Amino acid sequence: MSLASASAGAPRSAPARLVIATRESRLALWQAHHVRDRLRELYPQCNVELLGMTTVGDQVLDRSLNEIGGKGLFTKELEVALADGRADLAVHSLKDVPMELPEGFELAAVMRREDPRDAFVSVRHASLDSLPQGAKVGTSSLRRAAQLTERRPDLQILPLRGNLDTRLGKLDRGEYDAIVLAAAGLKRLGLADRIREILPPTSSLPAPGQGALGIEVLSGRPEVRDWLAPLVDRRTWLEVTAERSVSRALGGSCRIPLAAYAVVQPDGLLKLEALLATDGRIRRAAVHTAAAVDTAGGTGREGEGTDYAAAEALGERAAIGLR
Repeated sequence: MSLASASAGAPRSAPARLVIATRESRLALWQAHHVRDRLRELYPQCNVELLGMTTVGDQVLDRSLNEIGGKGLFTKELEVALADGRADLAVHSLKDVPMELPEGFELAAVMRREDPRDAFVSVRHASLDSLPQGAKVGTSSLRRAAQLTERRPDLQILPLRGNLDTRLGKLDRGEYDAIVLAAAGLKRLGLADRIREILPPTSSLPAPGQGALGIEVLSGRPEVRDWLAPLVDRRTWLEVTAERSVSRALGGSCRIPLAAYAVVQPDGLLKLEALLATDGRIRRAAVHTAAAVDTAGGTGREGEGTDYAAAEALGERAAIGLR
């Protein structure tokens, strides 16, 4: 995969028309509308349109992602639309984007991250600790399941697939006593009142890239990359670069219970915590950069490789600690 090297500053010319490929779930459409609105603010004369699509990952709901092909099932159809010219960019939840994109595609922008933590959602119970023994907890994530089991081995951890509304519906029908979801999706859809407890990273370390939006483009379209450069949030991109580097170093996918969470500290150091659950036990690693990173050094990655290289190296160090 080629990482984007978006040029800092405003592009030389404004686009006349941009088409955004997106999945058609309510959350995916919210994300696409968010990007559309930002682009319209930047380029008032541009006609920004959405191309809604249904992916294999949206269609197959009776099996876990690790059984049917992994995260790429949420991005493949959108990439086809980019390749054949029907769309100019695709908006993804970054945690659903494979660590290695197919040849000819790249991430052009990573936007400011929403709350990256996990959320405990229940109709009758106020917190994870208040659940009775044997309670049924739904999650689609091996990462969450491993950490829930470590904290509460008495619970029944059951698979839960479907979009956010589908999962909430199953909870409301009593199929589960509680479910665990990404806080970001609930907040973006105005459903923060469904959250009974935010699970801190100390008890539920997030997935790499959780809460961040990534925008994918064709590598051969530098003009699109330039138009998207003002949407880049450098701090978030540095953080998720470290997180995704852990997963890449370990061959990460939804097939392994892996967590990684990086934060730029007040002193400028980038700190990364990572977790890997294998063979019935959980390994943890915590590392940080030797020097402060620059979170205000422009909108893109061109000429700013040192900090991003440090973030990638940090993830690789964490991965070594997890092996």
